Amino acid sequence: MKTILVTGATAGFGAAFARRFVADGHRVIATGRRVERLAALAGELGERLLPVALDVTDKAAVAGFVDGLPESWRRIDVLVNNAGLALGLSPAWEADLADWDTMIATNVTGLIHVTRAILPGMVARNDGIILNLGSVAGVYPYPGGHVYGGSKAFVQQFSLNLRADLVGRNIRVTDIEPGMVQGSEFSKVRFGGDENKAAAVYAGANAMVPEDIAETAAWLISLPPHVNINRIEMMPTCQANGPFAVKRE
Repeated sequence: MKTILVTGATAGFGAAFARRFVADGHRVIATGRRVERLAALAGELGERLLPVALDVTDKAAVAGFVDGLPESWRRIDVLVNNAGLALGLSPAWEADLADWDTMIATNVTGLIHVTRAILPGMVARNDGIILNLGSVAGVYPYPGGHVYGGSKAFVQQFSLNLRADLVGRNIRVTDIEPGMVQGSEFSKVRFGGDENKAAAVYAGANAMVPEDIAETAAWLISLPPHVNINRIEMMPTCQANGPFAVKRE
């Protein structure tokens, strides 16, 4: 049995991770900003889930997070850096700077602060797993992806550099890079709550679902301790990277 910290557990991937890990016999510390969602998840999953309100952009709260946990929950075996978001899809010169700042604060700064809070304990025990949620957007650019894609490219390189620091230690790091996934709040958040725009993204497509990503995470943490998967790039069969864009006269 592992104790697993999942950030952004109030919906989508995070909730799917929590459900899968508990079903597999692990304990989950589920964090997020929407306490009512966390309470509902705890009611569903029982005593194996510990709900803790946490905004990953609150640096002080993240720094004191482990010490604020019940003592029996402070040994965190697996960190799942899932909290993240995309905002807007307009071209860079029209984008809202506040949206850019929020994406960087959550996808980059929040992720590194949570990692820095948890990693020393793993190093001291010489044991641990870090799963970072990247995206194919960090590899393949698309119009309107600018800062979101840039933030996910950071997640990929940060993950690889963590492995460089941790070489020879029994601590594994994987960047999970999903493509199109329906059934989460990703597009709804990106489009400011517009349900119609969000639904149109997946219309006619047989996209992946959060449970597919949770299945992958469950496999990763089940591998022998000496096996590290550096990156996993995932797409549904209806999706592929596109051709180069060419503007013709």
